[in-house]
Amino acid sequence: MLIKGLQGLVKGKKGPLPQLLITSGIFSWSGAMGSGPVKGFNSPEVQQIVTKKHDPTMNKIAKEDGELATFAAGCFWGVQLAFQRVPGVASTMVGYTAGAKQHPTYNEVCSGSSGHTEAVQMLFNPDLVTYKELLMVLFDKMDPTTLNRQGNDRGTQYRSGIYYHSEEQKTIAQDFIKEAQAKYKDKIVVELKEASMFWPAEDYHQKYLEKGSQKAAKGCLDPIKCYG
Repeated sequence: MLIKGLQGLVKGKKGPLPQLLITSGIFSWSGAMGSGPVKGFNSPEVQQIVTKKHDPTMNKIAKEDGELATFAAGCFWGVQLAFQRVPGVASTMVGYTAGAKQHPTYNEVCSGSSGHTEAVQMLFNPDLVTYKELLMVLFDKMDPTTLNRQGNDRGTQYRSGIYYHSEEQKTIAQDFIKEAQAKYKDKIVVELKEASMFWPAEDYHQKYLEKGSQKAAKGCLDPIKCYG
């Protein structure tokens, strides 16, 4: 099935609607939107991925030379900003996937009636960042053991997911989950499915936190605050 999103023209979150925080990985719950301390990238390994020395020209890649990755980890604002900072991620887009309804709107997804989850689709340069490294960033950002919830964001629209675009990505994800399980007391419940139709979210959701003056530069380790 054709993936609608970064597989087409790569386009440059939540609007005025209120949004409570946060996740237990790269972010920590602050009790109310836009208040209290939040965390940056947690693990030293992920910090090394984000601060990797590289040729900046490698952050630009034609879609036919790059690979797609699609992940869900709760509120997509912070997920997008986290991956914007990763060297080798050429472009990102927030949207909705793994649901049945055609052309879902944010309100429909937020209600839980469309079956979609909030997700981020990215084009990346595999010569600079590997798919496994992207999975490391993803798991650092979220709690993979909470079903249909990240922090105070609850509902099927906030379920975590890895949506693979090839059999190779599927195998890498399966192996990664098995390896990661040893680090968690509870069972990892991240949805693992073949990538399906990806519906870009409304324009005001795209790069929402960057528009709010949070830094998206490669290598940035500044704390990320998710607010509505």
